[in-house]
Amino acid sequence: MPLKESYAIWNNKGGVGKSTITFHLASRYAELHPEQKVLVIDLCPQSNSSMMLLGGGAKGEANVLNLCTQTVPQTVVGYLSTVISGGQGAALPNPYNFLVNTSQFNPELSNNLYLLCGDGNLEPMAPAISGAAALPSLTPSSQPWVWVHNIFRAFVDSLVSGDKSEWMIFVDTNPSFSIYTELAISAVNKIITPVNADDSSRVATNAMFILLHGQVPPHPIYGSWTYAARAQTHSMHVPLIHMVIGNRLTQLNGPANAFKALSDATADTLFLAYQNHPSYFTTRKNNAVSLQDFRDDYSAALRDFNTAGVVAAHLGKPLSRLAQGYYPVHGIDVKVNADKVQECRKAIDHVLSYL
Repeated sequence: MPLKESYAIWNNKGGVGKSTITFHLASRYAELHPEQKVLVIDLCPQSNSSMMLLGGGAKGEANVLNLCTQTVPQTVVGYLSTVISGGQGAALPNPYNFLVNTSQFNPELSNNLYLLCGDGNLEPMAPAISGAAALPSLTPSSQPWVWVHNIFRAFVDSLVSGDKSEWMIFVDTNPSFSIYTELAISAVNKIITPVNADDSSRVATNAMFILLHGQVPPHPIYGSWTYAARAQTHSMHVPLIHMVIGNRLTQLNGPANAFKALSDATADTLFLAYQNHPSYFTTRKNNAVSLQDFRDDYSAALRDFNTAGVVAAHLGKPLSRLAQGYYPVHGIDVKVNADKVQECRKAIDHVLSYL
């Protein structure tokens, strides 16, 4: 079956809730689409989304550690190491040797949700990945930089081509634009960008376009070495911005104020980029001709996601399974109200309606 779609949840800024959002989008999508298979590829060394998916809290952390310490880790590092050590042109390993079905570790989740687990060793492995990508091209058809950057795109292609089911892919990322972030970006077709209502999110948004598409004019010294320049040289696909999620915008004010905050902090910058470079974004039925059009077509807000949404993710529970009550989070009993759970679930469903 063809790939349904692939999304990276990425912004070049920390603290915007990428892993929590990844957990909720993937777990809820799997609930709503039992006929499809859903995969999370965790390419953040902190492995937070993996911990959430594998049970949350100490249980999730222990399950991640167990997968990371196998003889051949059943993780992104295990897959990367196997492929890179095999060399360009070698047959790809069976992707199912590295996937885990999350419901076998976390019965709260649907049995159609899979994980390629994160791994803290991704950080110390980064020089080896960069070294493999920097090898000289021995023949015109041999392009080590392209081969390395397409490792997880090839993983997805191999997985989808050998299965009768339709797959939806979510890739969690780290904030900085490291080599493994480049691999994450190269693996997907589209990007979901979480932002906060602050100036640093606006600055990060500007940086995001430079990292993906390059600076004009390019820097005279390092401009030709950037991901954007090399991807363009090799005619590689650069994913399109599909939507912007305003996360942690407000805890006390309503959605209208949350959207206003998103507009004030980042939407002007994004809309200007859209006007100048519409090809950087996925298309909609109609072109956005005003800031309000752009906000309606490309942005959604997650209101009050600092409470119910974060508690649910910490416990490894989808919002549909989180009841009102007190829940232990890092030794503190946190109260979760039913109306807040419902608001969060509606917000996630609204985001999913864009996919």
